[in-house]
Amino acid sequence: MNLFNLSLRINGFPIKEAKQVLKTIQNKNENDFKVYNETKKQEIVSYHLKHNAFYRDFAKNTNPLDWNSLPVMTKNDLQQPLANRLSKGFTKKNVYINKTSGSSGNPFIFAKDKFCHALTWAGFIDRYDWFNLNFSTSKQARFYGIPLDKKGYYKERLKDALSNRYRFSVFDLSDSQLKKMLEKFKSTPFHYINGYTSSIVQFAKYLNRKNIILNTICPTLNACIVTSEMLFESDKILLETQFGIPIINEYGAAELGLIAFQNTKDEWIVNTDDLFVEILDENDNPLPNGQEGRIVITSLYNKAHPFIRYDLGDIGVLSQKSLKNKLILEKLIGRTNDIAILPSGKKAAGLTFYYITKTVIEDNLNVKEFIIEQQKIDTFKISYTSSQKLTDIKIQSVNKAIEKYLEPGLTIIFEQKTTLDRSNRGKLKQFKSYL
Repeated sequence: MNLFNLSLRINGFPIKEAKQVLKTIQNKNENDFKVYNETKKQEIVSYHLKHNAFYRDFAKNTNPLDWNSLPVMTKNDLQQPLANRLSKGFTKKNVYINKTSGSSGNPFIFAKDKFCHALTWAGFIDRYDWFNLNFSTSKQARFYGIPLDKKGYYKERLKDALSNRYRFSVFDLSDSQLKKMLEKFKSTPFHYINGYTSSIVQFAKYLNRKNIILNTICPTLNACIVTSEMLFESDKILLETQFGIPIINEYGAAELGLIAFQNTKDEWIVNTDDLFVEILDENDNPLPNGQEGRIVITSLYNKAHPFIRYDLGDIGVLSQKSLKNKLILEKLIGRTNDIAILPSGKKAAGLTFYYITKTVIEDNLNVKEFIIEQQKIDTFKISYTSSQKLTDIKIQSVNKAIEKYLEPGLTIIFEQKTTLDRSNRGKLKQFKSYL
């Protein structure tokens, strides 16, 4: 029995119908897909202009037939009571309700109608099948946070049981806890790993220190899916080496579902089945493939709540090799609010700053994790966990690298910590600016 599909149907999510619709979309040739795509864009705009008072007010004085005239929606626009944003005929009792992670600093509650939510899951099921992973029969090792209140805790454990997964809490990544995780892999026939990038990388570093290749002690393991946080190339190589399995990069958002998923050819395929993805400049103008800009997404099926030209807060690049029905995400650079502003006026993506530092201070595996915080325009603090304090030589190397790749005259403060602060969901925010 497929417990996962059954649990969706019991809760009113028509997964069978959603799978059929998904298959129909994916069977379209390129020309038919173009027509489908334009039709769905116009349909969802017309629907919300007619049935959603919030969107009707938000998009007033625009031409619904001129896509580029439609306003771009931000998270700030949605930070108001959910009841104000629901379409006519939808209530909190007949929709799927969830909350964004808050990693952008702007959390809000959102809704999806039940078919839209089922279609989201159909998309995940389809992509996992690329790697012969089945939601019901493939055992998942899950590296996520878990609510600590009693009700939330047991709710997640029940969902884990229905989804055939075992959850490793990422709130404790000490060597003693990582050792317990390793023992669980020895005794459990896991088929794949799924979870936050930073915590999975920490597990891989532990295996490296112990000179252990994971699939030699858990031979059923055949894939690892990392999500929610940036995956750097050096970390991907580490994961491939220590796990001995393919590493799959997933990009999604709670309010939208799956945005991009890496295929077996190492291409990051954008979900164009039920989403319309644009790359826009600072003035909301579409950019050609190959140029860096803001990732703006439209949910083509969510009738309960409008996500039309919704600025997710991320920066990325679409490949020039992309086709209309096969968009390839070439690069995910980071969040728009993770920008370092320097004294000279220069701006740099915070993760660029992080990456420069990472290449210098992690080369001997002494430093387990670190985060960077911009405290003033010329002052940055690097908090790190390590077995030994950074030497003066290592600190000097970091300062030289930052001066070379960014600019001279910056003040860098180093602080060794026992643990780093994670969000209440277990995510590690690698760069933060207080400006």
